[in-house]
Amino acid sequence: MKTFNPMKFVAAGLVAGSVALAPAAASAAECGTDEKITIAEMTWLSAAVLAHATRKVLNEGYGCNAELVPGDTVPTATSMLSKNEPMIAPELWLSTAEAIWKKMEDKGNVFKASDIFTEGGKEGWWVPDYFAEAHPEVKSVTDLKDHAELFTEVASDGKGRLYGCPPGWGCEIITNNLFEALNLEDHNWELFSPGSGANLKASIARKVTRKQPLVAYYWGPTAVIGKYNLVRLEMPEYDAEKFQCLTDKDCANPQVSEWKPGEVAVAVVTELKEKAPNVVDFLSNMSVPNKVINSVLAWADDESASPEEAANYFFKNHEDVWTAWVPADVAEKVKASL
Repeated sequence: MKTFNPMKFVAAGLVAGSVALAPAAASAAECGTDEKITIAEMTWLSAAVLAHATRKVLNEGYGCNAELVPGDTVPTATSMLSKNEPMIAPELWLSTAEAIWKKMEDKGNVFKASDIFTEGGKEGWWVPDYFAEAHPEVKSVTDLKDHAELFTEVASDGKGRLYGCPPGWGCEIITNNLFEALNLEDHNWELFSPGSGANLKASIARKVTRKQPLVAYYWGPTAVIGKYNLVRLEMPEYDAEKFQCLTDKDCANPQVSEWKPGEVAVAVVTELKEKAPNVVDFLSNMSVPNKVINSVLAWADDESASPEEAANYFFKNHEDVWTAWVPADVAEKVKASL
């Protein structure tokens, strides 16, 4: 329920007065262009929340004419490359669109303003926090070899069960190869296919709700990581050659390597640098700690909130994060609009 906060209106009034008296501060809040600024709203929750957050800062803080357009990783990257549209993609997974991104770099019409997640995108095998606390002996994927008995289930025939990646996803091949590289089958483990992303999420929810042991593939930032307080198992150092083989279903000799770090960019068309330098300054500062976005997504999942509602929740509950992106007068305008 929304509550009336008289101090918010006092602060807004003070800011408005200070802006009127200080032209230099006012210029910091100018958009720089009357043209429409398009922002890609991707199909998954974190990207949609960040798109709404970007639009609010631009429209309310800088007085821009910004609007959201539908997007997804490869179509958006392709459109940015060929048409300079959309102008901003707040969560573009470069590791997923690597070939297209290389073309963008060569052409020079799109650049990475910042890394949207401070720790990058995270894939791996995860356990619940209560299990990690109770079993400090299981810190890494290699520790699983000696502790299959901790993860047995009624249906697993006395074997430890690892919940793998859903069929058809790129992570399925990597998880299968890692399972082989660790020789887990010979250490009384089974690799269990969840059948779908929805089933994997449901399995994690069921296990955590019952406070049962679990080890499963997942990725982040996502609502699942934040909502169920999952802890990522450590892995050996990333090795490009080993990881390349792990991505190949015909890898002849899979060896253990850390997942390739997920590079996730705030991608921006280069022409905005001249048209709207203040906007680009903001986008260059835009970055969110993984724990913060996980918690926002968990709240949204619990409340069945829309991306816009989740963006407002982020603004209201994590001022320390987003106010560092913009000048003080811009921040105050955004606060007053909430």
